[in-house]
Amino acid sequence: MNDSSDPLRLEIAAAAARLVADGGLDYAEAKKKAARQVLGDGPVPKRALPDNEAIDAALREHLELFDPDHGPRVSRRRQAAAALMLRLADFQPYLTGAVWKGIVAEHAPIHLQLFHDNAKEIEIRLLNEGVDFDVATTSHFRGGADVEAITFYLGEAPVLLTLYTHDELRGALKAGASGPERGDRRALLARLAEAA
Repeated sequence: MNDSSDPLRLEIAAAAARLVADGGLDYAEAKKKAARQVLGDGPVPKRALPDNEAIDAALREHLELFDPDHGPRVSRRRQAAAALMLRLADFQPYLTGAVWKGIVAEHAPIHLQLFHDNAKEIEIRLLNEGVDFDVATTSHFRGGADVEAITFYLGEAPVLLTLYTHDELRGALKAGASGPERGDRRALLARLAEAA
């Protein structure tokens, strides 16, 4: 675990947060670019890199200071996620990422992880609903092999669906160091009620 009081690590976390908020970079890319901005082109000591929790904290602070639409955007994206989760209830959707955490930069997608054994059924459902989507791959939440990912827009909100097998749900429900890393629709509705 990184020492959260290290000034160099805090400076890199703040720079990474700006890159996430303003440039739409993911955390890994933002960390690398921020380290180069702060330290130059030389080697970056591993201990200088902030962990994702440090970037979360810096991003939350950045958005609260510089983005007056942040709070309303969190609410809008969470409400859109709840409605989408209801539509996709057959595929056991769990919300994760920025919208789940309540740290939503403008570019942050509604990220649903679906736990269903037939990815084609999900694609067919979206096609039948007239959703114009793209298919790609992304990293598995536990690392290792890539998984199928579907991207599209729901109004102004980008959506990312990552597809997992039903058996992978058990491993997904373990809480991380800062609490649950994802939640079902009931958990999301509880977060919406708390914020109201």
